Amino acid sequence: MNQQPVVSVRNLAIAYETARGLVPAVRDVSFDIHRGETLGLVGESGCGKSTVAYGLVNYLGRNGRITGGSILFQGRPLVGQSEEALRKLRGNQISMVYQDPMTSLNPVLRIGDQMTEVLTVHQKMRKDEARARCVEMLRRVYMPDPDKVMERYPHQISGGQQQRVVIAMALLNNPALLIMDEPTTALDVTVEAAVLDLIADLRRDFDTAILFISHNLGVIARVSDRVGVMYAGELVELAPVQEIFANPRHPYTQGLMRCVPRLGSSKLDSVLYPIPGRVPPPHRLPPGCAFEPRCSYAREACRAERPALRPLRGTAVPHMTRCLFSEEIDPKQWRPPDDFALPQPANDGVTGETILSVEGLKTHYRPASASLLGAFGLGRRDVVRAVDGVSFSLPKGKTLGIVGESGCGKSTLIKTIIGLEDMTDGKAEFIGFDLRRRAGQRELALIRELQMVFQNPDATMNPSYSVGQQIERPLRRFKVVPKDRVRDEVIRLLRAVKLDEHYYDRLPRQLSGGEKQRVGIARAFAARPDLVLCDEPVSALDVSVQAAVLNLLLEIQREHGTTMIFIAHDLSVVRFFCDYIAVMYLGQIVEIGPAEAIYAPPYHPYTESLLAAVPIPDPGATPTHIRLQGNVPSPANPPSGCRFHTRCPRRGLLPDGGRICETDEPPWRDAGEAHRILCHIPLERLRTIESTGK
Repeated sequence: MNQQPVVSVRNLAIAYETARGLVPAVRDVSFDIHRGETLGLVGESGCGKSTVAYGLVNYLGRNGRITGGSILFQGRPLVGQSEEALRKLRGNQISMVYQDPMTSLNPVLRIGDQMTEVLTVHQKMRKDEARARCVEMLRRVYMPDPDKVMERYPHQISGGQQQRVVIAMALLNNPALLIMDEPTTALDVTVEAAVLDLIADLRRDFDTAILFISHNLGVIARVSDRVGVMYAGELVELAPVQEIFANPRHPYTQGLMRCVPRLGSSKLDSVLYPIPGRVPPPHRLPPGCAFEPRCSYAREACRAERPALRPLRGTAVPHMTRCLFSEEIDPKQWRPPDDFALPQPANDGVTGETILSVEGLKTHYRPASASLLGAFGLGRRDVVRAVDGVSFSLPKGKTLGIVGESGCGKSTLIKTIIGLEDMTDGKAEFIGFDLRRRAGQRELALIRELQMVFQNPDATMNPSYSVGQQIERPLRRFKVVPKDRVRDEVIRLLRAVKLDEHYYDRLPRQLSGGEKQRVGIARAFAARPDLVLCDEPVSALDVSVQAAVLNLLLEIQREHGTTMIFIAHDLSVVRFFCDYIAVMYLGQIVEIGPAEAIYAPPYHPYTESLLAAVPIPDPGATPTHIRLQGNVPSPANPPSGCRFHTRCPRRGLLPDGGRICETDEPPWRDAGEAHRILCHIPLERLRTIESTGK
């Protein structure tokens, strides 16, 4: 680290011009990044992480500007540079990878045209030479069939492939600085693992300095050399990755660590402690320490004095913190606030009977374009087997988690159960109701007992109606309480989800993402249903809000004995929250059983691959290098025999090298205690696989 840093930021301040005046978004941020080094930035939404990234290339929009400090890139100042000079840097010496790859890809241009433009514009390279270099770079990011990908449009490749294209584009000019803003948030855990491996390889091979932004502590631990923790526009802690995870000294960093479920923990043996309150808006910051209103250690001095970022005394490595009492705080002595109620699992006394029974459920559909062509006798009549023969039963008061990659049929399964998709075949019975009818044809009593919490609350809330009006609707529709008590019941539900009565008259646009999700939960539970289906309800939330929502769901389940089906791509969250887990692949369940059994051998090779891909919030953990090759096959043309055989890393355990997997459907193997695995490999061989449950 003796050489000149690639980028050096000192006392950076960024503000936005608004109707109320100049609002500070970033204040007093300083850091260096050297060649071959990755600096991870972590913190809740609204803490200024992305604003810092955009500030490095002055890409702040019309009303944003740098109001103080300096940015040196390879020794040259960036603040005050002309737009033309910055344009030459962007995409050439400084590249950026965004969270959503479609924001970087033009939907009407082929991948090849977009990639070659990077080289023809910045390097003045001939088109044929540029194309050859692009194909080689796609191979470098492990893109299958790169020549064919060059001819496709963005919508014709998967999300993981889109992200690899964007990374390849960012590296074409061998940039000195690569900025990555939440590049894996929307990806499956298996694709995320491949992208993180790729980032590590690229840093080593290209000697690139990387600024990596994420709210996922597991990802940060995996890719970073040093970590900066941001809160309310400030860096509150900066240290090497091993040091910050082993010895977090700022109360905010410690709070983030307490919010994260570990892969081996469950609701029976661990507790998530969300940080109380929320990040203050930049125009209403406390006069002293910005974290003081949420801090368990706050003293009178914290309310009066704004601490500076300073080095800790007595540490063997450079460790900076913005806290007056960092040397005195011992994380092991922390105790939860007096008003924090420990969430308890549901009472076992209500879990005897089976509340939902599904047998051979199939949901097939034909794409609209194929249906139109088929009506005229043209084209192929492919049937998409989204769900193809799923069977399970769920006891009352328990939670079934469903995991698997995108395209495996998880969401289609619960949409079929709730009636948003037609059931093609099979049976599904819920407390005596036949679920084969669609939602519009079902009895009112059934609709009341079966509710859903969606992944995106914005898509299910009417922006023109207040929070109170939207929670009122199911109360009035199902006549849950008398009319004169509806408002009181809405306020009770708001308090149950940790919102007060002042939210009654607020509109959705006045709420944060976590608050909207809580309103969605309140509305789903307003009818006091017996079964609630949760489709990725915490995937888009910060770790603190996620912990609060999980605790909230546990509390409601305990009080009302509610049964749940819970979909999530974070296997640590599923392990913590769920009693039973079903692993889905290409429309079928390949493993099902109690949660503790799923996370230890014997497990299905697909389950093993999912577990091996989970990023662990521990930089000392050695990742298990099991990476699935290729993408999930098309459900319109699934492989013969075992559907997983085209990607299975364990076929070699069979005497014939796995040829039987290509021709014969695998049998169910009973591992005991309701744990079943759909696989040709005998349980004795599967038990010899080393645990990846970490």
